[in-house]
Amino acid sequence: MRFEVYPEIFELLPDACFGVVAVRGVDNSRACPEVAELLHGAVAECEAALAGVRVKESPDIVPYREAFRALGINPNKFMCSIEALLTRIAKGKGFPEISPIVDLGNAVSLRTRLPIGAHDMGTVSRALEVRHARPGDTFIPFGGGEAEKPEEGEVVYVSDGEVRTRRWTWRQSETGKITGGTRDLLFPIDGFSSINLDRVLEARSELSGLIESVFGAKTAVGLVDRDNPAFDCEP
Repeated sequence: MRFEVYPEIFELLPDACFGVVAVRGVDNSRACPEVAELLHGAVAECEAALAGVRVKESPDIVPYREAFRALGINPNKFMCSIEALLTRIAKGKGFPEISPIVDLGNAVSLRTRLPIGAHDMGTVSRALEVRHARPGDTFIPFGGGEAEKPEEGEVVYVSDGEVRTRRWTWRQSETGKITGGTRDLLFPIDGFSSINLDRVLEARSELSGLIESVFGAKTAVGLVDRDNPAFDCEP
């Protein structure tokens, strides 16, 4: 498994950093009450903490909104994933269980207030990359439907022209989604070296440790930033 962030992204976001948790051999097909409990606890904690709070003005969220603007993305129209999750909870809509490994990633995301994606690396032939969209790149919306063409220059997570996440951390694709048969995954944790690096490392450690203890799977962790733009992550 290889994860790489192109130099063009660091030109726009010099402070960006990406915690990485690579997972090999997870069993995502069985119910996991321990993970469900962790997710419900994280949701309850957020509900209490966000009472009367405007999520978009939270110190945890403002840096992502500013980064979206630096990337040419309107954060009022396209929310960062963690802002969208917290906004849903703040509005009293709760949060659904999806599958054990995804629920675990969401629980850690909510607890640390960080965007954490999940990508099925069994569908990646060469590498998962963060770069600007190019002509020929395509995106299948989550849930299916007609293929979309990202705007040229849009920041995307992509593998061999198949866009896995549009507008940096906005929306993931049907391609590479986590299913009950997913065995190998990569969790990127998007942050900023001078703002929340400590929480990125905390989330990375917590997620890796829980995957190994709860699922018995192997993990490898890394950190991608301007000085170290790629990580070959073989658990």
